[in-house]
Amino acid sequence: MVQIIDTPQFQRLRYIKQLGGGYFVYPGASHNRFEHSIGVAYLAGLQARTLRENQPELNITDKDILCVEIAGLCHDLGHGPFSHLFDQMFMPQACANEKWKHEDASVEMFEYLLEKNKEHLTEMENSGLEDNDLVFIKELILGEPLREESVESPSDWPYKGREEDKSFLYEIVSNKQNGIDVDKFDYFARDCHHLGLKNNFDHMRYFKFTRVIGVEKNKLKRKHICSRDKEAGNLYDLFHTRNRLHRRAYQHKVTKNVEIMIKDALLKANNQIQFEGKNEKFYTLSDAKDDMEAYIQLTDQVTERIPESSSSEMEQARNILERIMRRDLYKLVGEAKVGHFNNSLYLKHSIIGEIKCSLYKIRVKEFVVRSVQIKFTYSYGKGDKDPVECSYFYKKDEPGKAFQISKQQVSNFLPECFLEQTIRLYWKKKDEDKTLLNDVTQKFMVWCKDNGFQVIFRSAMLEDEAQHQEPSTKHQKEK
Repeated sequence: MVQIIDTPQFQRLRYIKQLGGGYFVYPGASHNRFEHSIGVAYLAGLQARTLRENQPELNITDKDILCVEIAGLCHDLGHGPFSHLFDQMFMPQACANEKWKHEDASVEMFEYLLEKNKEHLTEMENSGLEDNDLVFIKELILGEPLREESVESPSDWPYKGREEDKSFLYEIVSNKQNGIDVDKFDYFARDCHHLGLKNNFDHMRYFKFTRVIGVEKNKLKRKHICSRDKEAGNLYDLFHTRNRLHRRAYQHKVTKNVEIMIKDALLKANNQIQFEGKNEKFYTLSDAKDDMEAYIQLTDQVTERIPESSSSEMEQARNILERIMRRDLYKLVGEAKVGHFNNSLYLKHSIIGEIKCSLYKIRVKEFVVRSVQIKFTYSYGKGDKDPVECSYFYKKDEPGKAFQISKQQVSNFLPECFLEQTIRLYWKKKDEDKTLLNDVTQKFMVWCKDNGFQVIFRSAMLEDEAQHQEPSTKHQKEK
């Protein structure tokens, strides 16, 4: 483990902020992917050892535990600059319609790490890890089988690293069943600590009350990690913490504002910044993912190369980063809550398209250049579903029988709805004349009202305008 940590591929994570643009809002959020990855490795090993101690019949081997720990350690190797800003905001625009996930890059970086450090990873070689163990580690990192294969029947086991009787091991690092995994345990606790927020979920208690039980579903019986029935409330605390972190930090209106600006700067500089890969081949910022020798150079420090350049082609990128430093951020025109869950109605350009049609004074091209609209989804991690109802539980007097619990059985104070969408409209350009922006703000409010959106934030411009109205006008409106 330590030998993996002491490699350039892993040390790179010291220079990638865990919360991306959140550091510009919360000065305490200075932690990086480096310490998070070490924490996930520790918790992954702890959970595996706890299961082995409580249930020796599971035949969890030392090699199983080592693989789970290495997967936890290396699961974020593929993150780009400013973490999720890179893969969720920059890459979709820089590489339109190309499906790319940081998990894919994590697997490639792990392979690159093994290749470049063969002579130094002596302990890993002495541990006796075989090819199927390396496949197992990659599957754990990816959270799914390495490649899509034709499955002839539902009974076919898609994974190659471990047999079906150890299916529960795939739920420790990245749990696709219900989202309850050690990755979240670490970053919830770590992020709350650095943000100054309260973390109500106790993962050590969770480990204490977990058991592996065979669950029969669709005529298949596979082993899952199950919790004591009395711990259902603790799991709801976990997902409530997730929702609170997204609302107060990850999707904070200023956090996203800064991240949009960093993304815009990276897009402007994309073709101007070059990274050398194998065989002296150079790659742009968005293409570096195709060569790990180039990709390893991508950290948050890429934004330092932009101000250092005197090239006229980098001027726009430099200006955007300077605006961030001077806190001259994009203007938030307004924010509104979507009235229903039909995602297809609220694609990126649909709302801007409708709003710009109502702004008859503004040319189409000018409006698109000057504004940006983004959609946020708040949930418990499973869309409109309750993730706890996707989990399995057991009773104290029946430790070998798994069952599911509905939220009504837990408490009547739990949410009825598990999905909420909001839209925000930001104004990019700096305008001396506020008339144009004020017109956009008013039209946005009208559009939201006409289309059943509940406005939850509006630009201070309208409020300032109302405060400066003549007394007679204000009195008439109050009447």
